[in-house]
Amino acid sequence: MTERLTARQLDRAADLLRGGGVVAFPTETVFGLGGSCFSEKGIESIFHAKGRPSDNPLIVHLAEMEQLHQVCNTVPEIAYRLIEALTPGPLTIVLEKNKSVPHSVTAGLESVAVRFPSHPIAQQLLRLADIPIAAPSANRSGGPSGTTWQSVLEDLDGRIDAIVCEEGCQVGVESTVVDLQSNPPRILRLGSISYVQLSKFIPNLQFVEEGDKGKVNSPGLRHRHYQPRSRVQIVDLNSSPSPSIPSQEKVAYIGIDPPGTLGQFAMQCLCKDVEEYAARMYEFMREADRNGISQLYCQSVPLDGLGAALMDRLRRASQE
Repeated sequence: MTERLTARQLDRAADLLRGGGVVAFPTETVFGLGGSCFSEKGIESIFHAKGRPSDNPLIVHLAEMEQLHQVCNTVPEIAYRLIEALTPGPLTIVLEKNKSVPHSVTAGLESVAVRFPSHPIAQQLLRLADIPIAAPSANRSGGPSGTTWQSVLEDLDGRIDAIVCEEGCQVGVESTVVDLQSNPPRILRLGSISYVQLSKFIPNLQFVEEGDKGKVNSPGLRHRHYQPRSRVQIVDLNSSPSPSIPSQEKVAYIGIDPPGTLGQFAMQCLCKDVEEYAARMYEFMREADRNGISQLYCQSVPLDGLGAALMDRLRRASQE
C-alpha cells in the first residue's frame, strides 16, 4: 500500500527518498515520481512503477545551485544565466553529466537534464532530502500525466512507496527542455517557457529536427506519450465543415470557445484562456476515460507561447 503523506510529513518522504524509495510529489508542472539520483534501487523502482522504457532519460530535480555540480561537469556561462533568470520554474537544461550519475538515469547518455522546480512543496522536499532527485511524471508510461494526487494514486497505488497528497500543479504541462550540449543549442521539448523567452539569452536557438527525435537526450520524444484511452481529435472551430459525430459515440469536448455545431457532448470543459486549458487538459482526459468517453474533441489554439506546448501535447495524444 502506498503511504499517503501531507505537507506536514515531508520528513518521512525525505527519509524514504534517501533510503532508495520512490515518492510522488507535486511540482508546478505535473506530479513527479522521485527517487534518489544516486540510488540504482530507486531509479529501477521508478522505471518499474511507470512501466517506462529504459531508453527514456529522467530529469534530475535540484534544490540549490550547489547540487548542480554534484551531477554536472562543465557548466557553461549561458546555463548560469538561464538558471538565474528563469528558475526556479518549468525549465529543464541538458548539460554534461559527471560520473556520479548512473547511466540508468540518463539512458546511457553522457548528458543529464536538470531543473529547479518552483512548487514550494517540491522545494521543501528537495531541501529535506538533501540529494538530487530524479523524477519523471508520476503516471503509467504512455498515458496522460498526473496533475492531481488522486490521479497519481489511480495509476500508481501499491506500486510506489508514498505520495505527497497536496495540490498546486498550476502549469499543467511538462517543463521546457533546452539542450546546451548541442551546437547550436536546441529546444527538445516545448513547455510554458517559450522560444521567445529563451532566444533573448540564446540568439541562435534552434528546435530539434523531427528526424532527430530518436537520438535526443530528453524525455517525452521517443515513445508514445500523453494518450488517454479515448480517441483524441484536434478540431479547428474556424474550419468548415465541422467534423461529424456518430450518434452512437459518447463524446467530450475541451477548449476555450463553445463547440457550436460539433454536436451533443456527454462532457464539456470550457476554459477562459490557454493557461487554464493547459492546466486542465490532462485531468479532463482522465475524467473522460473514467466516464467511458470514446472520442475526445480538443480545440486547437494558436502556436504562441504556452499554446505551442499545449498543441504539442494534443498532437502527441492524438497520434495512432
